[in-house]
Amino acid sequence: LLLLSSLAAGQPVGRNVSKVGTTAATFLEIPVGARAIGMGSAFVGTSDDVTSLYWNPAGIARLPQREAMFNHTNWIADISYDFAGIGIPLAEFGSIGLSFNALTMPDMAVRTIEKPDGTGEMFSAGSLALGLHYARNLSDRFAIGFTAKYISEKIWDMQAQAFAIDAGVLFTTHFFNGMRIGAAISNFGTDMQLAGRDTRTFHPIDATKLGSNDRIPQNIELDTWSLPLNFQFGIAADVIKSDENMLTIAVDALHPADNYESVNVGAEYSFERLFFVRGGYQSLFLIDGEGGLAFGAGVLANLFSDNVKARIDYAYSDFGRLKAVNVFALSVLF
Repeated sequence: LLLLSSLAAGQPVGRNVSKVGTTAATFLEIPVGARAIGMGSAFVGTSDDVTSLYWNPAGIARLPQREAMFNHTNWIADISYDFAGIGIPLAEFGSIGLSFNALTMPDMAVRTIEKPDGTGEMFSAGSLALGLHYARNLSDRFAIGFTAKYISEKIWDMQAQAFAIDAGVLFTTHFFNGMRIGAAISNFGTDMQLAGRDTRTFHPIDATKLGSNDRIPQNIELDTWSLPLNFQFGIAADVIKSDENMLTIAVDALHPADNYESVNVGAEYSFERLFFVRGGYQSLFLIDGEGGLAFGAGVLANLFSDNVKARIDYAYSDFGRLKAVNVFALSVLF
């Protein structure tokens, strides 16, 4: 982790230059989980449910039972973002997990300079990521976790692919009701390069040469782009902890390769571990950031027995001029 974070910190970044928009697969930076988003996306230190697959893979080592979740986000500009994941504890072997992220949007009209109102054709665009996760408790207080994932982005007949890894650690201290300290590095992997038949064009090689014509096929080679590497450090503590009431506060510090550093803060209050209220603020100190206030709520209920439960969560996150985002999540613990 120290090596990977030093690589992230060593990226060639000009002074006072954020590098926003210089990476591919930025959908990987969209937060996951209504619970975490309601806490202002300060979740690396908490990481105690199945959304740990996204925030800190070491967290699934702390799952008390199997948990599956589906998360739907009404993202900016009529874009939909969905996440599905499952975490399975395997006793002394550790814990494993599977995750799926997908960003989709409505089909759009093909427009050209000659036909700005549309050619009659439609094209689609979207992104997805598939993850395989493993975590293990090295002691009763220290856990590590890793993720291997496949990433794909597509627009019309073009596609880019990459492979990446995430790594995380989670440590529970002896003080402040078991304060948790977590760290994770995400999206360390190969570059992405769009390729496909949409780069195929026709052009004369040399009009002065015999046999040349304007229908000689060529493929345009596009540039490669790195993934949105991110290092995140978080602390979470239960300032109130009793059988009926629990209040957790959390703080995360972010060091992304394609933006300035920032801080997320959040809190969660639960009553009898059944009803939850959350609030937070994301992207503190981020220059020109559009992040802001977040809040949410959730409820946990037994389904068929005490061992099978369902949790429904909702979160609202303000993005300033980009308006607000609503997130819904359904989790099943079994």
